[in-house]
Amino acid sequence: MGLQTATAALNDVQTHYRTSGSGPAVVFVHGLAEDHHSWRRQQEEFTDHRTYAYDVRGHGASTIGDADGTLAQLRDDLLAFLAEVSGPAVCVGFSLGGTVVLSAAARRPDLVTGVVVLGTSSVVGRAAAEINLQRAEEVGDAVLDSLRADTKMMVANSTVDIDEVVARRAESIGDGRGYANAATAMAGLRGNPLTPELAAIKCPVTLIGGENDVLCPRKAADILLEVLPRATYQEIPGAGHLMNVDNPEAVTTALRKALGEPRS
Repeated sequence: MGLQTATAALNDVQTHYRTSGSGPAVVFVHGLAEDHHSWRRQQEEFTDHRTYAYDVRGHGASTIGDADGTLAQLRDDLLAFLAEVSGPAVCVGFSLGGTVVLSAAARRPDLVTGVVVLGTSSVVGRAAAEINLQRAEEVGDAVLDSLRADTKMMVANSTVDIDEVVARRAESIGDGRGYANAATAMAGLRGNPLTPELAAIKCPVTLIGGENDVLCPRKAADILLEVLPRATYQEIPGAGHLMNVDNPEAVTTALRKALGEPRS
C-alpha cells in the first residue's frame, strides 16, 4: 500500500498522519520543529511493515488543542493514536518524539510492543531547560533566527543544505504554538526527569545516537542503558543530532536492524 494521509480526532486534537505498507505496525514520532515528513524515507522503504507517522499537536497539519506544555499530554496523544488508529505497535521516536515514546511505553506496555529512540534523553540539564523555555517565549523573526542557529548546531554533515532544512522546519511549526508547547514540555524534564519511570519498560529498546551529537551526547544514552534492562545501542557515524538529515542511509539501516529484532 502506498503513502496515504488521513486525520483522526484524538483527545482534543485533529491529528494528521500518513500511513504506508502492510505488516506489523510501526508508529513514528518526530522531533521538535518537525512533522511526519521527516520519516518519509523510512515509510517509503519499510513496505513490509504497516507504518504510521503523525504530526505532534501543533506541528504540521495537526491542530494545537488545549495544549498544556506537559510531556504527559504528548504521551497521552500517542497512546490515543495507538488505541484508536494503529493498534499496539513498535514505536520509533526522535528526540522529543523519543521521550514521548519512552513515557508511553512506561505507562501502557500493552500498546507499545517495542521501542526505538534516536537522539533521546530522559532528563535535561539547566542550560538545555533554559534554552527550551527561551524558545517557547520567542515570536516572529526571533523564532526563525533560533531555528537557524539550532539547526546549524544539530547538523554535522557539511554537504547538507541548511537553508532547506530550516525552511522545512519553519513550515512544520506554523504559527509556533505547538513548537512552544513541546519546548515547554521538554524543559519540564529538568525538574521532573523521566528516568525513574523507565524501569516499568519491559519490551526491547533500541537506542540510536549520532556520533557527533552535541545536544544529546553518548552520556544521555548511557543513562538510559543503566535503567533499561533490555536496551541496546547503535551509533550513526558522522552524524549530529539531526541524524536522519546528516546520514539518512545509516539511520534507515539501523532502524531496519532494530525493527527486524524479535519483539517478545
